[in-house]
Amino acid sequence: MNHWLGGFDFAGFRFQEPIWLWFGILAGLIAPAAVILRECRGRALLFPRASVLKHGPRGWRSRVRHLPVILASLGLVIGSVALARPQKGSLKEDVSTQGVDIVVALDVSGSMAAEDFQPRNRIGVAKDVVADFVKRRAHDRIGLVIFAAKSLTKSPPTTDAAVLLRQLDDVRLGTLPDGTAIGSGLATALTRLRRSKARSRIVVLVTDGSNNAGEIDPATATDLARAMEVRVYTICVGKGGKVPMPVQIQDSYTGKIVKKTIPVEVEIDEKLLKTIAVRTGGEFFRATDTPSLRTIFERIDKLEKSEIKLTSFRRYRELFPPILSAAGLCFALGGIAWAAGLRVSPS
Repeated sequence: MNHWLGGFDFAGFRFQEPIWLWFGILAGLIAPAAVILRECRGRALLFPRASVLKHGPRGWRSRVRHLPVILASLGLVIGSVALARPQKGSLKEDVSTQGVDIVVALDVSGSMAAEDFQPRNRIGVAKDVVADFVKRRAHDRIGLVIFAAKSLTKSPPTTDAAVLLRQLDDVRLGTLPDGTAIGSGLATALTRLRRSKARSRIVVLVTDGSNNAGEIDPATATDLARAMEVRVYTICVGKGGKVPMPVQIQDSYTGKIVKKTIPVEVEIDEKLLKTIAVRTGGEFFRATDTPSLRTIFERIDKLEKSEIKLTSFRRYRELFPPILSAAGLCFALGGIAWAAGLRVSPS
């Protein structure tokens, strides 16, 4: 019987025995209709008295003479709803995943202040795009490493996206000595993946320069990534050559320190980034504006998918006890009204 109305289930609410709802509808229609027909045919009138004929109905007794029938009908309707067994379900989901452990190595050297990603600079756009990437991968562990002349772990791989996003928002230029230590940045990212048992481990290396600092050269870091079977996706940010760079200079007239944008030559070692990607089984990308950088991260998101198994079930809670009590109350009140003489009397 629970499938009689197509298994009524809406947003976790359902009737286990919906066929009883039809009895409630019929009870709500037939009982009042029978009383109306009786009165229309003259079979049910209040007992006339001389005073009534002379002065008219007393008022409230005649007005509430249908109360017992109404209460009984209401009791039948509510009782039918209770017999249909309304239930409320709570959804529980079990998620099992063969995840991907990811570390984003983000360049925070001075050249990331270049404003060729108008109206914003490179680091601001990179942070926003990385944040979007983190939000899309709710079931993977993601870490964050920043590097300039030195490297620093901002967050080890974690599934707590809120913590990671706070650390990403806290990234500022000038945190580390200026320079571009690509080898050190990659090596630090690999250290964060050393104990990982994930099915897939990757590093996303985001930089806009060439290696000119650090104690570990990029070739050594690349060999380490190959030995660990970690794929490295390298992203070269910016156009290279002369780019608009904000600098602080002293005004010759006022002596105040002012910000001025001037063209600065920025060297990019595209060949090095391609070599790192190819040797580790990753890919090299070039991002010259905000849309292209966003597209690159979307492509990486599609290339490195987790296998997620989702099991869901509902546990239902019975709601009929208070409804059944309400039906019983209606019958009781109807019986009291009948006993008090508030009823339609036979002719």
